[in-house]
Formats: sequence, C-alpha cells, structure tokens
Amino acid sequence: MSKYRTAPLASSRMPPGIPYIVANEAAERFSYYGMRAILVVFMTQYLTDSMGHPDTMGTEEAKGWFHLFVSAVYLTPILGALISDGWLGKYRTILLLSLVYCLGHFALALDSTRTGLLMGQSLIALGAGGIKPCVSSHLGDQFGASNRHLLTHAFGWFYFAINLGAFGAMLVTPYLLHHHGPSMAFALPGMLMALATFVFWTGRHRYAHIPPGGRRFIRQALGREGLAVLGKLALIYLFVAMFWALFDQTGSSWVLQAQHMERRWLGHEILPSQIQAANPLLIMILVPLFSYVVYPKLERFVRVTPLGKMAAGMFITVLAFALSSWLQMRIDAGGTPHITWQLAAYLLLTCAEVMVSITCLEFSYTQAPNTMKSFIMAFFMMSVAAGNLFTSAVNFFIQNPDGSSKLEGAAYFWFFTAVMLLTAFLFLLVARYYKGKTHIQVEMPLERL
Repeated sequence: MSKYRTAPLASSRMPPGIPYIVANEAAERFSYYGMRAILVVFMTQYLTDSMGHPDTMGTEEAKGWFHLFVSAVYLTPILGALISDGWLGKYRTILLLSLVYCLGHFALALDSTRTGLLMGQSLIALGAGGIKPCVSSHLGDQFGASNRHLLTHAFGWFYFAINLGAFGAMLVTPYLLHHHGPSMAFALPGMLMALATFVFWTGRHRYAHIPPGGRRFIRQALGREGLAVLGKLALIYLFVAMFWALFDQTGSSWVLQAQHMERRWLGHEILPSQIQAANPLLIMILVPLFSYVVYPKLERFVRVTPLGKMAAGMFITVLAFALSSWLQMRIDAGGTPHITWQLAAYLLLTCAEVMVSITCLEFSYTQAPNTMKSFIMAFFMMSVAAGNLFTSAVNFFIQNPDGSSKLEGAAYFWFFTAVMLLTAFLFLLVARYYKGKTHIQVEMPLERL
C-alpha cells in the first residue's frame, strides 16, 4: 500500500498541497528565467574559449541559438511525460529531473566556454523541460469534482508564481552579470533551483500522488479516444505555436532592440535585458484583474469561452508586434525612442499572454483523459518548442554570408506581425468548430483519511 494519498480529497476547499507546488514553481521559474534573461548578452559579450580569450557570437547567431535552446526546453517535456504517466508518476519524476536541472545551472556557472554553454543548456533542457508537464498536471491532480470550481484560481496563482519568480530573476541576474560576471550570475539560479527542489520535497505528504497509468496509459494514449483528443488539441497547439514564436522574442530581438533605445527612467539607466522584467510584473497585475474583473464583466454581454479568449489574445499579439515594428522603423531612421514605448508593447503582449497561455494551460489539463494528463501537457509545451524552432529557423535562414540580413531592421518585425495576423484569422475558423470533453480526477472521501 502506498505511503502517500493517491486521490484528491472530497473537499470544497483549496487542496493542502497547492502552497508547496506554487512556492516550488516561483523558485524554479526564478532559476530558469534568471538564466534565460542573460543568455543573449552572455553569448554576444562574455563567451570565451578554453584559454579565456573572447569567443563571442554575432547577434543573428545568438538569436538563433537562443530560440534553439528554448525549443529544446519545450521538446523534452514529452520525455518527462512518458516517464511520469507510464512509469514513475509525477512526484518522483519531478524530484529526479530537478536534480539534473541543478547540475545544468552549475555547469554554466563553472565554464564560460561554448563547451560549458552546450553542457549546461543540455542538462537544463532535460531537467526544466522534463518537469514542466508534470508540475502543472500535478497541480491539477489535487482537485476533484467538489473543488473543481477552484481550479481556474489555482492555475491563476500558479501562473502568478511563475511570474513572481521571473520578475525577481530578470532584475537581479542582469545586474549580477554586469557587475560580477557570468559565474555569479549563473550560480544564483542554480541555488534557487536547489531551493525549489527542497520546497517541493517538503510537501510530499500533502499531495495527492496519482499512480502512473503504466500499460493502461499506453493503451489509452494509442486508443481511439486518446488519439482523437490528441489530434484535436494538436490542431489548437499548431496555432498557439505562432504566438510563442513572437512572445519569446522578448528574450532576443526585443532585448537587442532595447540596446538602441533611450533607457534612462526616473534618473536610472535600465539594462537592456532588465526590460524583460516588465512582463512578469504586468502578469502579476493582470492575472487577478482579468480573473476577477475583466472576464466577469465580459460575461454579462457575451459567453467567454477558452477558445474565444485565445483568439482575442492572438489579435492583441498582432498589435504588440506592430508597435515593436513601428519602434524599429524609428530606430532605423536614426532616432532613439524612449523605452516606455517598448513597455507599452510589453503591456499589449502580456494581455495576450494572459488570454492565450494561461487559458491554454488549463484547457489542456481539463481536455486530457485522466491517465494522460502529463502526456497532453507535454504536447502543449511542444507548441512553445515549435514556435521557437520557427523563429530559430527564420534567424538562421536570413543570415547572408557577408553578415547582413535578408530581413533588415523593421522588416524583421513586420514579417512576424503579418504571420501572426494570418494565424489569428485562421484560428477563428478552427475555434468555431472545436468540440471537447472535460476530465477531472476521481476524489477520495474525507472519512477514509
């Protein structure tokens, strides 16, 4: 008999394990986004060879490698999901791969060469990607029919924790890189990942540990129902992938754009990579605003559906990138626009993130059969990978042998704006005909405890 509870409690209250999962996520996201925030700057300014001599990358190459790494982080979730749903279960998979994750951070802290970069990013891609579908589905597993009405709020706080960690990381690690070098800047995320692992472990007796599906998972995943669910969601994810192709450029093209803008604000100069902190700060404001004000008010006039939210978010993404395209036109003409213009673009893009990403995260969990929760979440993560692979491929393709680009300046931003606009219109057609089914875990009666 398992020493852990294997089903959610039949209670109308928030499950007892949620604070541990949310706290773990805040520390883990600090580690990931802290490392990610400084990658492009590290590759273009701090990378060395084995003798300590500069061995930096050009901007297009760095953008290409950045998006290739992000895509790897969101491809490995399929491995974590197979281990979780088919063999070890979510809790043990998260614990094991978190240790691999820690090793990746410390590899980056100890070695500033391309070898250290490759080793560190490979371990982080395996660890961070492997746990991603497990953590979000593990959160969902804590809920049953009695408290499923709290699931939306739990995913909202989960996303709030992601951005709380990211906000702190995006302010602190660029400062450490600028003033103390890459070793210190990469070591701090490693320490936060170690803390995240410890926090998650301390909550082990508060969780519902849903047993792995084993052969039943394989039969369902390859059966008619599993393949039908996967096929319908895969079509949704194909469109969501283009949102990520644009959104994750906040860590690459938008950072490089910020280098050419006036960044003095309230008497202080903001580092280009610190601008990214605007996104998580805005998320922490906008998540409760949308959950408790915007959506309820909209419900008075129209039925607010998950797919409707995602469609609206895609059109707002078009507006965000149109603004960044206009800014780049001003920069190309010899101007130096103030950074507050890019902050306005962040506001639009963050509103889109609330409507697309959070909604799709919860939608993926509820649409997945109970034995396939991590597996389906992994495919949602693969939409992020697909989007970043597209962006990476574009950046490698547009490089000319003489170092110039086929999409110079504002043309690069207008290209992505146009592709997103086409995607948003096509998604409206798909959303209109989608029909789904909700799946929630079976509860354990309170009297059995």
